[in-house]
Amino acid sequence: MNEASTEPTRSRLRPILLVLLAVVCAAVGGTAYTQGYFTPAEEDPFAHALTYKVIRSDMVINVSELGSLESSNNTKIVCRVRGQNTITSVVESGTYVKKGDIVLTLDTLFIDEQISERSKYAHWSRAGAQHWLSRMTRAKLSIPEYLEGRYVARQMEMEKDLAIAESRLLTSQNILAHKMMLQERGYVSALDVEQREFNVTTSELSVENTKTRIEVYEKTSKAREVARLEGDLKIAKAQFGANDERADADASRRDRAITEREYCTIRAPKDGLIIHPRAADWKGAPDITEGGTVNKEQVLLLMPDLDKMQVKVGVHEAVVSEMKVGLPTRITLPNREPVVAAVSHVADIARPVSLGSADVVKYDVIVELPPIADLKPGMSAEIEIVLAEHKNVLVLPVAAVLELNDGFHCWVKVGANVVKRAIKLGDSNDIFIVIKDGLSEGEDVILNPLAYIDEAQKEVLVPFGNNPNQKENPDEAYPPIESQAADTDA
Repeated sequence: MNEASTEPTRSRLRPILLVLLAVVCAAVGGTAYTQGYFTPAEEDPFAHALTYKVIRSDMVINVSELGSLESSNNTKIVCRVRGQNTITSVVESGTYVKKGDIVLTLDTLFIDEQISERSKYAHWSRAGAQHWLSRMTRAKLSIPEYLEGRYVARQMEMEKDLAIAESRLLTSQNILAHKMMLQERGYVSALDVEQREFNVTTSELSVENTKTRIEVYEKTSKAREVARLEGDLKIAKAQFGANDERADADASRRDRAITEREYCTIRAPKDGLIIHPRAADWKGAPDITEGGTVNKEQVLLLMPDLDKMQVKVGVHEAVVSEMKVGLPTRITLPNREPVVAAVSHVADIARPVSLGSADVVKYDVIVELPPIADLKPGMSAEIEIVLAEHKNVLVLPVAAVLELNDGFHCWVKVGANVVKRAIKLGDSNDIFIVIKDGLSEGEDVILNPLAYIDEAQKEVLVPFGNNPNQKENPDEAYPPIESQAADTDA
């Protein structure tokens, strides 16, 4: 906190002066009086008021918080089994284990059923894939078998039919020519010639029909049959691919289930201490216990590195701006000597507000500890963070200072009179505040001026300028304390 930061000083003084002023004054005044710092005035109008003699002293500005130990290097043992799983056994938190020891087991009944079911489906799908593989192989062979076999044989057969038809046509034409020659000579009748002409016509039609069938077979029937065979091949390929992929998927599910069954038995990855996440307040995770339900990727157990311990505390947002890495700290552990360390991390984002915290916003501050024997996560720790240290400065109890409309003031006893004094403040803690200007060493200052000084009561209760009925004469604006008390009693 620098010298110009009056706003943090105002924010700290306001609740103290208006709410806990009397309590702090009584506590501080009584204690300091026994030490010789407070002296009652004698035989004057303010003899009943406690005073404080301004002195020079060293003052430390610190923040105290309670926290717990944790390791900065935790080996996380997470759940690698899909879905929700039931814990059947788990080692107790705080147990030391050896590498390979079983530390937690999960129920495998559902996974065993999955393995059996997926194995059955994998065999069915594989059988279907083999069936369609056979069909696909036959379809592949059918195409060359048709093109190089059945197609060629049918083509040769039709060409033979064409040759026979052409031979019959030629024979019919020769016979017709011979008959026509005999008719000219009168050896055969015209009816016989007509019959031979009909045979020629029939042979010609047979030749044309055979040529047409050959042409259609080569252009249409061949293409249709090849398309059918290729279609059968494509269907067989698709069916084989689908069944083969389904078989691989079922086999993969079965293999994954077999692997997850192995994950149900969790072994320690190294020698060390096992703790449950709740024991280290691990992000509010549910308790790890027999019969409990856990999910995949959930942290089941932690194995902290006991040589890298740290303290994490929550610091109020009002002072987090003063927190810096490297600030000295003093850490008190149970049954141990205090440990001196330094702030190693200050969070930039506030921690989530927990239920019942009255919406108090806090930021995590971490202090790394040097290696200390026999430290365990979860141990309580009290940490004092030193924000500033002042040497040989003027100090004044906060109970002697009031924040008025025009700044900070105190009332100084000068002989038998009390004088209002404007002062300039520096850093403060819960009890004392540094006086930068306005007072001198050895002056007597009235403690708790609200209890003894009428002027202080008037200015605090109704600050000048805020009351629409404010009068120029303060005595008319603020009736005496005695008359106010009388009206209250009435």
